Amino acid sequence: QIQIADVLKELQNLDPYKSAGLDNLDPLFLKLSAAIVATPITSLLNLSLVSSEIPKDWKAAAVIPLFKGGDTLDPNCYRPISILPCLSKVFESLVNKQIIDHFESHRTFSAVQSGFRAGHGCTSATLKVLNDIITAIDKRHYCAAVFIDLAKAFDSVNHHILIGRLNSLGFSNDCLAWFTNYFADRVQCVKSEGLLSGPLAVSMGVPQGSILGPTLFSVYINDVALAAGDSLIHLYADDTILYTSGPSLDTVLTNLQTSFNAIQHSFRGLQLLLNASKTKCMLFNRSLPAPARPTSITTLDGSDLEYVDNYKYLGVWLDCKLSFQTHIKHLQSKIKSRITHAAKLALVKLTILPILDFGDVIYKTASNTLLSKLDAVYHSAIRFVTKA
Repeated sequence: QIQIADVLKELQNLDPYKSAGLDNLDPLFLKLSAAIVATPITSLLNLSLVSSEIPKDWKAAAVIPLFKGGDTLDPNCYRPISILPCLSKVFESLVNKQIIDHFESHRTFSAVQSGFRAGHGCTSATLKVLNDIITAIDKRHYCAAVFIDLAKAFDSVNHHILIGRLNSLGFSNDCLAWFTNYFADRVQCVKSEGLLSGPLAVSMGVPQGSILGPTLFSVYINDVALAAGDSLIHLYADDTILYTSGPSLDTVLTNLQTSFNAIQHSFRGLQLLLNASKTKCMLFNRSLPAPARPTSITTLDGSDLEYVDNYKYLGVWLDCKLSFQTHIKHLQSKIKSRITHAAKLALVKLTILPILDFGDVIYKTASNTLLSKLDAVYHSAIRFVTKA
């Protein structure tokens, strides 16, 4: 059951600058009329839950291709941005809060599952992994890891398997019927330069741009952690790291291979495919000598994974020495690229000039000696911009 107060809050919190979906219902309109439309919208949402039917218009997405760079004729050079109708996202947000509360209260999620959970994030997940690795290194143990990359994981979710997962978690038949309808009859249209393509049916994957999608994906992959065996694992959305440690390098790599095989089988059971070319190995060797050619870790298809000295994990560049030298270099480069003439000028205009401008017609009669002190500050700001 959804309450009017919750719908009203969602409507009032809408971002008025967001784009409308294919239904052309503008979020600004809903935000301004929230007090009037909250009651009938609540009735509509509850009717959907009772009847296990979602309006078809709410299951149609507009996909806007965002050019990333490269060849303008190559579809791979575009990032698809999916825009769903505003009311569908309001509905999903309310449903999502309820099922997350249910999952957290019943401790549904694995302790090594950090994606899209309150109190969890990229930083806490990375710290957990690094703490395990550093603890092993401090014991003068070898530690090896596989950074697993999946090919289009969110788009590959099998709806039948996901509904089965929800069933195993104790969802009622009415809830299962609602989620089944949620996935059924979904379509998307490409919108570009004022033109709209015909609808294309979407028969698999969690809906791009949806609120429920990330939570449902976490449910979908949650039990993968059970296949890790003697190795450690951490899941964050479609980023998975598998790692193990011990005093013998041969034993470490043997155990890692065994666990990696089991994890691959688990992903295959979910119809999620490994991207072997982007899946990498790393041997952490801060204090122990690294072998010239460690034993290869292989995929089920027989491909050898590449050993790397650096890997970007959840936004942080890790290196095999855990020196963070690579990460620091990337931060330096990123910061320098942001400190442009235009950025400095904007900073001065936003922070310095308003202070000087406020009341200037009043204090301009002050003595030249006093005003020269402000000139010095002003010229200092100019030198900051011009590097003079």
